[in-house]
Amino acid sequence: MKTLVLVRHAKSAWGDPTLADHDRPLNDRGRRDAPEMAGRLRERGVVPDAIRASTAVRARTTAEAMAAALELPADVLVLDERLYGAGPDAILGVVAELDEDVGTAMVVAHDPGMSDLAYRLSGEIEHMPTCAVAEFRFAVWSWSEIPDAAAVAVHLDTPR
Repeated sequence: MKTLVLVRHAKSAWGDPTLADHDRPLNDRGRRDAPEMAGRLRERGVVPDAIRASTAVRARTTAEAMAAALELPADVLVLDERLYGAGPDAILGVVAELDEDVGTAMVVAHDPGMSDLAYRLSGEIEHMPTCAVAEFRFAVWSWSEIPDAAAVAVHLDTPR
């Protein structure tokens, strides 16, 4: 079994028009929601063995806050610039590169790619609001099998 957890980055701040999109930080709600959502994952017994996150400040900070709340070692989180603005195929390409000993993986990235991928994998999740967590369980041995597999379980959780 493989469990893929998709996380749309937490709510970001728009207050500084001079910041590039890549550099936007989380706002107060985003800083509050990320550890809360990680706590909910822990309550359900879902703790990632690996986290891949976009290099954008808002995604990186979301991933760092979730990893800290889950008390994960620093090496679990790897930033991957390919996840910034990535569509479903690019996200699945990053996932396919995960080591096979990883049983649960988390990807923290952006919309519309995250919502598009959640819909592709579930057929029912049409939109992931900020800091939404979509969990997919697959009866596969390899991460590279996920694009062709049907999820055996799907769970969506949102901050609100």
